[in-house]
Amino acid sequence: MDPTEAAGILEQELDRGRALIDAARTVEELDEAKTAVLGRKAPIASVQSSLGSLPVEARRDLGRRTNEAFAELRSELDARRAELEEGAEDELLRADAVDVTLPGRRPRPSSLHPLSLVQDRIVEIFTRMGYRVAVGPEIEDEWHNFEALNIPPDHPARTMKDSLYVDADGLLLRTETSSVQIRTMETQEPPISVIVPGRTYRREAVDATHLSVFHQVEGLVVDEGISFADLRGTLEAFAREMFGEDVRVRLTPDYFPFVEPGCQAAVSCFVCGGVGCRVCGNGWLELLGAGMVHPKVLENCGIDSERYTGFAFGMGIERVAMVKYGVNDMRLFVEGDVRFLERFEGAA
Repeated sequence: MDPTEAAGILEQELDRGRALIDAARTVEELDEAKTAVLGRKAPIASVQSSLGSLPVEARRDLGRRTNEAFAELRSELDARRAELEEGAEDELLRADAVDVTLPGRRPRPSSLHPLSLVQDRIVEIFTRMGYRVAVGPEIEDEWHNFEALNIPPDHPARTMKDSLYVDADGLLLRTETSSVQIRTMETQEPPISVIVPGRTYRREAVDATHLSVFHQVEGLVVDEGISFADLRGTLEAFAREMFGEDVRVRLTPDYFPFVEPGCQAAVSCFVCGGVGCRVCGNGWLELLGAGMVHPKVLENCGIDSERYTGFAFGMGIERVAMVKYGVNDMRLFVEGDVRFLERFEGAA
């Protein structure tokens, strides 16, 4: 390449480089322009590589002009890059601008889940009566879940149909929170007054009134001189606090292996006042099972059944919530339908 041809290329590349740099509208386009005019394959680079074959005088003059061309193009690139980056930052600020004169947006009122609301209310009522909250493991052995509660090996509740076993050694997901009552009586001497909320598991066919994973609150009182009258008074006090002062409680005989005698407790329908309607049918809403602690259960836990007596009760939190909120399908509590949960917005 002779000096005249090289000088012509330098002038052409300077003009082409200025045009490409001015035309760039983004930093990415500017990087492409830089590669086109200053890259290893750019024409101006070929001029620089040919300097070694020129005479000394021509090399000196062309080398100076080549360096000046490189410096001018780099200066143009830097100036244009600064403009583009400043413009991009301004655009970002405009996109993120907030009109401070607009009225604020009120957050939607939130709420606990209805089952949490009911559980917290039940626990609050009984702790004000002097009960303490007890908790225990959700994976239990057969002793605490069945045998200590006077449920023998041939009882139908112990089959795989009704229970969820986790291994062949008899460990299972607890079928009720009564197992925590056993653990409490094993480790604490009377007097005992505990309330036991928690999650329980059974192999149930899920329908409007049954879930395979549900929640219970069970209560236990053991002391000298505890009678069935104490149980009734406790349940009546709880029902009035939970459902209103006018509610009535009805106890009917029933059988549970761990209590003797046992009963079912129902409350008068708060919709019809106990007359009978489509919600209750006969004026009563079934609420919970209860009874006097079976002497054998006390003896299994090392408590003298000749000296001490006690009562126990257990209720499904879902069932109480259905009664309290007038819900006719238990599945609504676990399906996560926002339209259903919106009913409880702002609830305390």
